[in-house]
Amino acid sequence: MAERLLSPSQAVARFLAQQRIGPLDSETVALLDASGRVLARQIRADADYPSAARSAMDGIAVAAKATPGRFAIRGDVRMGSSTAQELDAQSAMRIPTGGIVPHGADAVVPIEDIRVEGDVATVAHAVAPGANVVPVAGDMRSGETLLQPGRRLRPGDVALLAALGVTRIPVYRRPVVGVLSSGDELVDPSRAAEPGQIRDSNRYGISAALRVLGAEPKQYEILADEPESVAQALRGALNDCDAVAVSGGSSVGERDRLPAVVEGLGDPGIIVHGLRVKPGKPTLLGAHRGKPIVGLPGNPTSALMMFQAVAAPIVSSLVGAPFEVPAQWGRLAAPVRSRPGWTWYIPVRLEDDGARPLAHPLPLRSFAVSLMARADGFTVMEENDVHWRAGKTVRVCRFLGG
Repeated sequence: MAERLLSPSQAVARFLAQQRIGPLDSETVALLDASGRVLARQIRADADYPSAARSAMDGIAVAAKATPGRFAIRGDVRMGSSTAQELDAQSAMRIPTGGIVPHGADAVVPIEDIRVEGDVATVAHAVAPGANVVPVAGDMRSGETLLQPGRRLRPGDVALLAALGVTRIPVYRRPVVGVLSSGDELVDPSRAAEPGQIRDSNRYGISAALRVLGAEPKQYEILADEPESVAQALRGALNDCDAVAVSGGSSVGERDRLPAVVEGLGDPGIIVHGLRVKPGKPTLLGAHRGKPIVGLPGNPTSALMMFQAVAAPIVSSLVGAPFEVPAQWGRLAAPVRSRPGWTWYIPVRLEDDGARPLAHPLPLRSFAVSLMARADGFTVMEENDVHWRAGKTVRVCRFLGG
């Protein structure tokens, strides 16, 4: 009895269980180049922040125990320096937001809560100790773990690293992924397509998706549907790159050469071939000497949907960051039907309709290049789902970069 086809998630789980791939070696980049990169080591605070108590507001620094009362203003706290002056209970100093609280003071009274006559400030109400003061280590404590490996650095993280004085950032090397397209009917986008030919869009869509994930695409020439051509190109790409993605040639037709080539490479060769999914049944997952090989369908919609479903989690393992599907909830704008026994990826266009947008299902035509530009994402009908009514709340997976 033939083995039952796997769902996309099952296929990815099997691949990762067998190959156990992970992030590549690390490198250091300048602070300005760190945003979007994946952190390779733990970052800890090198000191208490702030290292001295600071004011959280513009006002006067006072001893809380002396409020309410009248205070002689002894001068100003200047930004960027501390004062050696120590205040007694009847004295105060003007202080800006972020200024270091002088010795003898333990609270700050905002400007709007004081009355000033000459060099005397009157505080009409009691102030609690610590009021409007950021204490020592109120932000970060020395040795505190702030960032963990595997974090994709955001602008706020870069600002934190700058504040810590970390100017060379340890990050995982971006994986280089070879991108190949197979098909005698394909021509480069720069050429006019004659009758029977189509411009190769998959290499560019897949390359764009790889960049969103944090990988570097390396494109190769279009492959002819000849076994030796496919084998030679695949060997070359595996030699140059950390992984390879091939669109086209993964089915079981006479002109589909990829499965035999991958199996011929061995070590281990094919891991999964054929998924219980529409569109995307011909998808192939394999590896050679620890380098992943993903065979995607040639139809544009199928190729990009399956890239997100199966290739993206694998590439993310190499990148070093968890793959998180950008998703939101929506309400179906029209009913959807499917055939039982298959997982269906239904493309949808989202329309803002208040808190929960409308999800308009689009006709699933895997050959259509425009579909992936018209749709905002897709919803997944599992194999036991046959009919969804209009108005049903569904989870919409946004396309990469959306």
